[in-house]
Amino acid sequence: MFGYIKKIRRYLSTKNQPDSKKEPKKAAAKLSLFGSLDKNLALFKEYLGESSDVIVKEFRLGGDARTRGALLMIDGLVNNEIVDLAILKPLMYDTGFKLKTDSGALDIDSISKGFLSSHEVNKLSAVGEMLHDVLSGNTVLLVDGAKEALSVGTRKWEKRGIESPQTETVVRGPREGFTETLRINTSLLRRKIKNPNLRLEALKVGRQTKTDVCIVYIKDIVKPGLVEEIKIRMAEIKTDSILDSGYIEAYIEDAPYSIFSTVGNSERPDTIAGRLLEGHAAIIVDGSPFVLTVPMVFIESFQTAEDYYIRPYYATSLRAIRLFCYFITILAPALYVALTTFHQELIPTQLLFTMTAGLSGVPFPALVEALIMVVMFDILKEAGVRLPKPIGSAVSIVGALVIGQSAVTAGLIGPFMIIVVSITAIANFVVPAQSDSISLLRYFFLILAGLLGGFGITAGALFVLVYLVSLKSFGVQYLSPITPLSRQGMKDCFVRMPLWSMIKRPFMMTGKNNIRREPLDVSRRQKGEKDA
Repeated sequence: MFGYIKKIRRYLSTKNQPDSKKEPKKAAAKLSLFGSLDKNLALFKEYLGESSDVIVKEFRLGGDARTRGALLMIDGLVNNEIVDLAILKPLMYDTGFKLKTDSGALDIDSISKGFLSSHEVNKLSAVGEMLHDVLSGNTVLLVDGAKEALSVGTRKWEKRGIESPQTETVVRGPREGFTETLRINTSLLRRKIKNPNLRLEALKVGRQTKTDVCIVYIKDIVKPGLVEEIKIRMAEIKTDSILDSGYIEAYIEDAPYSIFSTVGNSERPDTIAGRLLEGHAAIIVDGSPFVLTVPMVFIESFQTAEDYYIRPYYATSLRAIRLFCYFITILAPALYVALTTFHQELIPTQLLFTMTAGLSGVPFPALVEALIMVVMFDILKEAGVRLPKPIGSAVSIVGALVIGQSAVTAGLIGPFMIIVVSITAIANFVVPAQSDSISLLRYFFLILAGLLGGFGITAGALFVLVYLVSLKSFGVQYLSPITPLSRQGMKDCFVRMPLWSMIKRPFMMTGKNNIRREPLDVSRRQKGEKDA
């Protein structure tokens, strides 16, 4: 017992002691630069260590001048051409340094304004600022005798070019997609929305990664209070790393335990631009091609960018197909189990005889049979996604054909179950935005159908509907514009009305500027066509 008490006392004593590993980080953020170049260089090397990619270039300003200087940079993150032409060349070979040194007029401000030709030059006074800029790809200039440093924008690293998005392909529409570079993504949005009210606010999230995050919105269109709420939730993120926008989504969503996502995402600039023009706010994370949008409503999962580039009647029919496939993929196995186990009287007589003949000899009940096939489908889908493309497609196709045919031949699975699972699999890929919830809801309804039949399916559907009504995304009802009902919002819900008829933006998302476009006099055109 005394040994246990000693362990507790030792733990409490070590817990109250300051962590020596955390002290340098705090000191770096608050410590000011020295007036001595040697002390600043020693401090810089102490924090970054002997890393092979850290470059410290010492030189003399003006060639034979008495003033010493040093450039700090990370190899692979800087543009060497800019460093040589915009920084080193004017600082080393400009004869003006000799005159300014003799007259005592040389200081940081004169160097910034009179010698550096780069457009991005900032003054630094703290060691933490110097370390952050160097690790971000900038070049820091230290001058002996100056207590301030200059940070010059020299960022350049390998990046992926603008390509067609892989997850949101369209037949008609733009082919460009976001990349992993933050500034490229913001420029794509600037190209789409040439509006001075388009605002981009920069944040840094992650204690270790210091990931650049940008909040994008249109000032007079965004929902009042939305940007402030995003900032509050972002400020509450106290974590070491942010490696993808999915990290941000997990920290800011309204219902973290829900199977339904309350934060939208897309890798298409036109989709994000369209949502910004409806009053949404976008969150761009450096290193991720997926841009988040808030608030999100359920109907967004069934809308695509191509819906607004094609005829409204065809777009409406496509949305109906997506909704139909959504219900098919989550309910088809459950309905099959309920009909064959509890409600055979609802099956036509001739079809019932055919199904009975196919099920003769199958050793498992319908519920077990369906669970085996649904699990097998999920395994094949996961294998097709994770394996390399040539192998993945072959595994998916060959695996489905061979396993399905072998299971039917061996009498383990009925042929009708193969048809049901095939329809379920095809419908699953029609609504990729809800793929996470679809997989879980399929098992949920399947188990209810196997235990309670049609009553279980009805009770489960009612439970899911009530749950969806209770969900919110940044203060907006998840089932908007269905509840609360919005006449203007219903024009772009199940039915996609003509663009000229959608005069106002959805009321639950917009600010003071809720007019989307001026009314169009369609009757004048129709009258002209009749006269012609």
